[in-house]
Amino acid sequence: MARQVVVIGGGVGGLVAALELACAGLDVTVLERAATPGGKLREVTVAGRQLDAGPTVFTMRWVFEAIFADAGAALSDHLTLRPASVLARHAWNADQRLDLFADLERSADAIGQFAGATEAAGFLAFSAEARRIYATLEKPFIRGARPSMSSLVRDAGAVALWGIRPFDTLWKALSQHFADPRLRQLFGRYATYCGSSPFLAPATLMLVAHVERDGVWLVEGGMHRIAQALAGLAAARGATLRYGAEAAEVLVERGRVAGVRLTDGERIAAGAVVVNADAGAVAAGLLGAAVRGSTPVVTAKSRSLSAVTWATVARAEGFPLSRHNVFFSSDYAAEFRELAAGALPQEPTVYVCAQDRGDDDALLTGPERLLCLVNAPPNGDARPPTATEIEQCNDRSLRLLARCGLNLTQQATETTTPEGFHRLFPGTGGALYGPAVHGATATFKRPGARTRVPGLYLAGGSTHPGAGVPMAALSGRLAAASLLADLPMRDSASTSRLRAAAMPGGTSMR
Repeated sequence: MARQVVVIGGGVGGLVAALELACAGLDVTVLERAATPGGKLREVTVAGRQLDAGPTVFTMRWVFEAIFADAGAALSDHLTLRPASVLARHAWNADQRLDLFADLERSADAIGQFAGATEAAGFLAFSAEARRIYATLEKPFIRGARPSMSSLVRDAGAVALWGIRPFDTLWKALSQHFADPRLRQLFGRYATYCGSSPFLAPATLMLVAHVERDGVWLVEGGMHRIAQALAGLAAARGATLRYGAEAAEVLVERGRVAGVRLTDGERIAAGAVVVNADAGAVAAGLLGAAVRGSTPVVTAKSRSLSAVTWATVARAEGFPLSRHNVFFSSDYAAEFRELAAGALPQEPTVYVCAQDRGDDDALLTGPERLLCLVNAPPNGDARPPTATEIEQCNDRSLRLLARCGLNLTQQATETTTPEGFHRLFPGTGGALYGPAVHGATATFKRPGARTRVPGLYLAGGSTHPGAGVPMAALSGRLAAASLLADLPMRDSASTSRLRAAAMPGGTSMR
């Protein structure tokens, strides 16, 4: 039974863990309650067309290149990726528009034309600091199993660690680089990539700027293809993937994991279980009382942001959409005050992913696939927004888009609210990124792969190293490496190769 492993949840972290454990020769079964793999990397059907309804940006492709290579495959044989030259298009009104590019100098030129030479120089200094922060943290934190502040001091050095500005907020750091409030707003949005407020998140998150410039990729067929590719490769390497199979309880005998009970009563014996669900669900007892105390409790106050999303097929007119577009509110501070108070913003910032577009401004003659997203409080289990509040939020979002020149005529829409996200991902209240990254020590409070119950491991965006598709993938690698390292000595011969190769990749905050 020691070589039998159950992975609960077919999200990216669980799929990567299953793939690597199957490659090591273990008997792996993945239980996914949905009909398809992916978890938050989900796809919905609107008006007969498939839309990405979760993460929409693919960065750090070399994380996945390493995962596929270690499994004896090539990423390029499973996914077709195109580099994006336009990282995102930003607008404040119909006359204020700014593109950021993968090319650093091109972005600096665009900022100079938008806000002046001083702000362009500030951007170059900001970019250099972001690169330096990433270089400091890439090995000891992003690749580390579960680093602490003391381990970072040991591995990176006190001077270098002080240089990543863990005790400054992102907003404060941006104010030192940019006088133009629009640019502070633009780069402050990086905090929301992990569901946090730029007014509370540490300046360390500037590293996201470097991660994006290292490469944003467009995935042919949509982001959901990443999950399909991982699931297919895991199955080819011997893992069993069961869809429509929901875990009800992790079984514990004599103080260690013994298997899993499904909601239909079926029991699967296992010597180890990897839970690819929000750590808050485990702490809340949603997988049984026996493992409830295996990981720290995630309080409602510490949750990251949720969202309201509209996956829509619509006719877009008046604004030259790129793939990724951000339409900013006029008062960013007010927006985050309202979110902190548990309310939908009166004027939300709106992200629009135009899934039928690439870098060019080519006009589309018919309806196109759009995912529109606004940040929302993670109160889907306590006081979720009412239908009237959601409708008002939709109306306010459309008005903001119109102010920026974009007019949408929606033909069919699927709306997901914090309450809907809570149903999809129990124990979260709709929070999409695990705990919020607020304060210098927040990142160290995320659980690592190992838990207090022998044989129980965690993977996913709520665990170290954090939220985002590449981060979740790396969490799966950490879970697999930890499990293999903990196997009895008699199994070491068959697993030594994978343990040595388990950590070659890096990741991004996205």
